[in-house]
Amino acid sequence: MPHPAHSAAQGWDARLALRFARRDERTVLVERAHRGPLVVQKTLQPEGPGVCQAIVVHPPGGIAGGDRLALAIDVERDAHAQLTTPGAAKWYRTTGAFARQSLTARVGAGATLEWLPHETIVFDGARAELSTVVELSGDGLFVGWDVVSLGRTASGEGFANGVYRQRTELVRDGALIWAERTAIAAGSPLLASPVGLYGSPMFGTFAVAAPVIADDLLAACRGAAPDAGGGIVGALTRVPGVLVARCRGNSPEAARAWFTALWTLVRPALTGRPAVPPRIWNT
Repeated sequence: MPHPAHSAAQGWDARLALRFARRDERTVLVERAHRGPLVVQKTLQPEGPGVCQAIVVHPPGGIAGGDRLALAIDVERDAHAQLTTPGAAKWYRTTGAFARQSLTARVGAGATLEWLPHETIVFDGARAELSTVVELSGDGLFVGWDVVSLGRTASGEGFANGVYRQRTELVRDGALIWAERTAIAAGSPLLASPVGLYGSPMFGTFAVAAPVIADDLLAACRGAAPDAGGGIVGALTRVPGVLVARCRGNSPEAARAWFTALWTLVRPALTGRPAVPPRIWNT
């Protein structure tokens, strides 16, 4: 019997809502609701009680045309949540509707949200649309990244057909502090242009929203430039309240390695906690 959140014509309608709260010295997942195939299994606290780690799982393993995935995260005052994924997100070829994913998050005063997923692989012929909106209160902190590969480059596949769209907004106390729109269609001049991807099949963004990005932290991050021989080029900048690093190239692994190196600098500077990589990254 078909799952109530799925139809062959319309795809999956999957929703996951998580709420994290501070209880004494612990961060705990106090509310979890889901519909369709988007879940977290048991939460982990490998660093101790102060940080609650959750692994977001999409059991079908791939996202097809017509699928709609919605993740809502609420990190209450003084809590610290870290979310990651068990593997790359695969967006499949479609001849019909767009597949869509949205991430909406609220981060309270004194709270921290880390969104550290594996890469996104957009198959040739996919029609993908992603949206990320993070609303911060007071001195709330957000650290997140995304790495996108157009085509399955490991299999020699390019991106001759399809569309990829992405929207990202960071908001603090009701004011927009950073926004970005990406729209890439197969055959677009942006794919080859020096001001675009310059022939690279992979690109990524690392973003930090904090009330203050100190000069010494900016300098340290600039000193951790990506390896020139590692298959990517990157740059880093600061705007009021936001630190942004971008890269493009041929290797999603190199992009994640660079972003991880930046994270190891940013995390202790802004949270007072050492950067402890999630164990699932090594599986």
